[in-house]
Amino acid sequence: MTVSLTLEARHVARPLSESMTVRVALVLTALGFIGLMIVLPLVVVFGEALRQGVHAYLAAINEPDARAAIKLTLLAAAIAVPLNVVFGLAASWAVAKHEFVGKNLLITLIDLPFSISPVISGLIYVLLFGSHAFLGRLLDSYDIQILFAVPGIVLATIFVTFPFVARELIPLMQEQGIDEEEAAVLLGASGWQTFRYVTLPNIKWALLYGVLLCNARAMGEFGAVSVVSGHIRGLTNTIPLHVEILYNEYNFMGAFAVASLLTLLALVTLGIKEWLEWKRQRRGAQI
Repeated sequence: MTVSLTLEARHVARPLSESMTVRVALVLTALGFIGLMIVLPLVVVFGEALRQGVHAYLAAINEPDARAAIKLTLLAAAIAVPLNVVFGLAASWAVAKHEFVGKNLLITLIDLPFSISPVISGLIYVLLFGSHAFLGRLLDSYDIQILFAVPGIVLATIFVTFPFVARELIPLMQEQGIDEEEAAVLLGASGWQTFRYVTLPNIKWALLYGVLLCNARAMGEFGAVSVVSGHIRGLTNTIPLHVEILYNEYNFMGAFAVASLLTLLALVTLGIKEWLEWKRQRRGAQI
């Protein structure tokens, strides 16, 4: 029996005993791929943005159309992210804590934006609120404009970002189960008290992570917003759309300057993500 266990242990350990040459080759391959696909583009973006100096860089960002694009992007994210937080909490609570008819359908609908091209999702809103659609004509009669205006951009942003919070929370809440919530209710806690003092502390790191991903996608969305925006400079262009316009006009320095804002957002998002992961691991180790 001892000999058999020893042989099995050696068999398990063998795949992890690669030679130093293989390990070095794997590490260099990974580093080379990261350098080529991630680090080099980052260097190019900031290099081109600052090629004509800091003053030209700041002037490109402070240009009126750029400021309007930044404000619209922040506005769309400021509306879409809180709404998706509310939806994500409600959906994850329903899916993880309750059994009901249509549960699998709800999960499928949550994943729908992941499987549909953003351009198609934008086209759906064009078909719903266009001038030839019933809803479009109805809203026009009340002088309400959805397409080629801020409401259309917000709706498109909400659609492409609403799975992120729910998808971060559902697996965690399913793993945690309902024992703690049931204990709180038996002790006399109300539904709001149970959520605030039991559920929320257990999911706060996953919730913050989902909000972070949702915000990053909201600010960087291009396809769906491009379809519904109309590309009206100074009015309906978000940062990604403004970058496209500047690049098509051969204003490369301006395009890279504005694009560097999204790049900085990505780096900040990555940094916060790593901090959240560290905090989560530290909390788990303390428990």
